[in-house]
Amino acid sequence: MRAALYDEYGTPDVLYVGNVPKPEAGPGQVLVRVAATSVNGGELHARSGRIRFLTGLWARGEQGPKRTGIDFTGEIAAVGPGVSGFAPGDRVWGVLGRAMGSVAEFLAVPANRVAHAPRELDLVQAAALPVGTTAVTALRDKAKLRAGERLLVRGASGGVGSIAVQLGAALGARVTGLAGTRNLDLVRELGAAEAVDYRKTGVAELGRFDVVLDTVGTDLRGSRAALAPGGRMVSIAFDTERPVSSIGYILGSTVFGKQRVRFFSGNPYQADLAELTRLTENGLIAPVVDRVHPLADIAKAHQDLESGGVRGKILVEIG
Repeated sequence: MRAALYDEYGTPDVLYVGNVPKPEAGPGQVLVRVAATSVNGGELHARSGRIRFLTGLWARGEQGPKRTGIDFTGEIAAVGPGVSGFAPGDRVWGVLGRAMGSVAEFLAVPANRVAHAPRELDLVQAAALPVGTTAVTALRDKAKLRAGERLLVRGASGGVGSIAVQLGAALGARVTGLAGTRNLDLVRELGAAEAVDYRKTGVAELGRFDVVLDTVGTDLRGSRAALAPGGRMVSIAFDTERPVSSIGYILGSTVFGKQRVRFFSGNPYQADLAELTRLTENGLIAPVVDRVHPLADIAKAHQDLESGGVRGKILVEIG
């Protein structure tokens, strides 16, 4: 089967489409015929080697080619022993968790990593949403956002940020979204009461917020300073140019000062994905798609995300 691969760290040009063995559904697994995936920041960092301090050093040829992609939509092709609740032909979506490799024609995935995809939603467009589980966990579980509170979303036009704006508004918060000039109208359309150009207005000029969701990872100190008394900050990113100091600040916030920065990376299971399905079917969130690339253009898809200014998600259609 075809899959996106790379043999060494580097620019998007190291990516290519090659052939790998087609997997089979083992015990507790389902085999998914992949319809589409999205491109996420973590994949860019892994491919470039920027986070090798987390993923480990890798010598060319030692372990074979690496894979990319963490989320997916598709249809069940086969069900492994011990799996119930799924049947061939079911439309599903999911996230691999800490592994990568969803940019491929087929995936063998633990059944607890998938859920039924929303009815009536095109599977390619739906691929913009599985990362929305990160926004749900950040706002509902980590920050415990309440109706009437002020919410600041940094990176409000991005893949996670665009979903967080919609969810925050649906939860009854007054949302302020930071984005680039060309994306301010989009952020307002998604439900933000205020859309602010981050290049022209600093966070300190916006007043105090009950909750700050940071999807960017830079200037964590400045974002934390914008919290009102009793405020909560959740970050899903760290500064990859200064990873040690960035992570050190997050850890230090648990010791120094009254307001801790809660950091996590998305690792959703079936219940999280099922909640995302419910939110989508109830019309509370919708996919925001910047552009769709065929599998053959996987390098261009990575290049586009690296160029910045993306509105929502860049998708890769597999079929």
